[in-house]
Amino acid sequence: MTDEKKEPDLIDRFNSWREKHISHKQFVLMLSLAVGVLSALAAYLLHHLIHFIQHLLTGGFDAHTFNWLYLLFPVIGIFITGLFIRKVVRDDISHGVTKVLYAISCRRGEIRSHNTWSSLIASGITIGFGGSVGAESPIVMTGSAIGSNLGHLFKMEKKVMMLLIGCGAAGAVSGIFKAPITGLVFVIEVLMIDLTMSSLLPLLISSVTAATLSYMLMGTETMFKFNMAEAFDLARVPYVLLLGVVCGLVSLYFTKVTVTVEKFFKKFKNPYVRLLIGGSALSVLIFLFPPLYGEGYETIKQLIDGSPETSEMILEKSLFFDHTHLLLLFMFLLVVFKAFASTVTNCGGGCGGIFAPSLFLGCVTGYLFASLCNLTGFGVMVIEENFALFGMAALMSGVFHAPLTGVFLIAELTGGYDLFLPLMMVSVSSFLTVRLFDSNNIYAVRLAQRGELITHHKDQAVLTTLKVADVVEKNFLPVSPEMDLGALTSVVAKTKRNIFPVLNAAGHLVGVIYLDDIRHIMFRQELYHRYSVASIMREVPERLSIEEPMEVVMRKFENTGAWNLPVEDVTGEYIGFISKSAIFTAYRNTLLEFTSD
Repeated sequence: MTDEKKEPDLIDRFNSWREKHISHKQFVLMLSLAVGVLSALAAYLLHHLIHFIQHLLTGGFDAHTFNWLYLLFPVIGIFITGLFIRKVVRDDISHGVTKVLYAISCRRGEIRSHNTWSSLIASGITIGFGGSVGAESPIVMTGSAIGSNLGHLFKMEKKVMMLLIGCGAAGAVSGIFKAPITGLVFVIEVLMIDLTMSSLLPLLISSVTAATLSYMLMGTETMFKFNMAEAFDLARVPYVLLLGVVCGLVSLYFTKVTVTVEKFFKKFKNPYVRLLIGGSALSVLIFLFPPLYGEGYETIKQLIDGSPETSEMILEKSLFFDHTHLLLLFMFLLVVFKAFASTVTNCGGGCGGIFAPSLFLGCVTGYLFASLCNLTGFGVMVIEENFALFGMAALMSGVFHAPLTGVFLIAELTGGYDLFLPLMMVSVSSFLTVRLFDSNNIYAVRLAQRGELITHHKDQAVLTTLKVADVVEKNFLPVSPEMDLGALTSVVAKTKRNIFPVLNAAGHLVGVIYLDDIRHIMFRQELYHRYSVASIMREVPERLSIEEPMEVVMRKFENTGAWNLPVEDVTGEYIGFISKSAIFTAYRNTLLEFTSD
């Protein structure tokens, strides 16, 4: 009885038609257009979900006194988000951009299908209820997942799928901020997608399409209205550079606090314990400092607006209301506690990103810096609103190690193109400052610790991509230390290999025998029972772990001068051998993938 051939489904039939009538490059451009449209729609839905929940919960709050519900809403939001993730999604969806980086670093281009909607819902609930995080990282994850799954649906090769992930990220950033240049630059600087002729046009199409659709859905106004009160004066250049240094140090503080708090929360495996600790800390911080509620964009608008009522508006709904003389202290405490508020939101069970916290922190830092400079009365007066703008660019540059992203994002968010020169100065100053202390941005630090981070350096990128498990060879015949030369000779006759691992009863490697070492005695039968494997085996010069990064593997080959080295699993059990020739072959093939256009 013969099996019936499976009838091709609609996608298979479409792919067959497409391969005959549409060129590969044309279809990639069509997919990038679709990714841009879907990413913009996702950004629009998330934007309105957040603001609908926020208006529903806090629309009736009294601006002239504190509100006890600030102690309750954030915990409820984190609790609902945690239940949604554990019971519905059943997968870790935190650190969205880090997961996108991982998908690219592994050269797989695969992101699970639920990420096309799960991050959107989870972050909408978290931020709407007051979680002190941003919507941008979740929407980047959503856009990238859309690109990945579209590529998988139409059976694109991995290289195209990684490009579509970049298109999704570019479309998401462009759509949420209405900033097409920033979307493109973010993908190049942060996600490290190589800018080649074959990748430039799809990225541009996705970015421009998403921005255009966002303009149609949300209007053509910039996210933050900014009216430059006074043109930039070159006499203020030293202050701009100094602000960059300060923001670089604040960026470093933000990163260190984030990593330290995340490490602390890893000690608690019970999600309800994390909720209790994280939710309580977040609620208290928001109750004391209401600007920490949600994304913080209202505070940014107030600081760059230049209104005489700025002091009163910043202190609204807080215990500090009617105490405008404490404004600078209040803003300093916002800088100190924003990093904690953002991190405990995610660690407590919420879902959100650090784009908005970085913008908030930069805006407050820039305004506070300018106010303190003016308070001293030393030198020229500086414009607080302008420096709030500079601070946003500087923090973005420092936290993400992406000066171009910082410059273009702030210019596109505010329309402050006349301040392009000082924006560039402060961004570079912040970037160079933070690079003195840390070579990885906040997204990449987790992958760098595991040796899984890809970079623009081609040799480093190829070595990062290669995995020990992909090049290990297992067809070596093992021998035991108790064997005599006669038994060893019979094993030699069964293989063309010239290396024989010596394993004990537990499967652990205790030595190695090379064919050249026994060639002169292996045919002398009178010696078969005189020599044992234990007496003629060699010690291995170095051992490799199956989980070691290829950069470490290559260093061990270089230090030992060996051509073959054994590989063990995490328990020390022998797996196989890796040869230099196998690594070189894999390296050459992978390098072709990186450099082919």
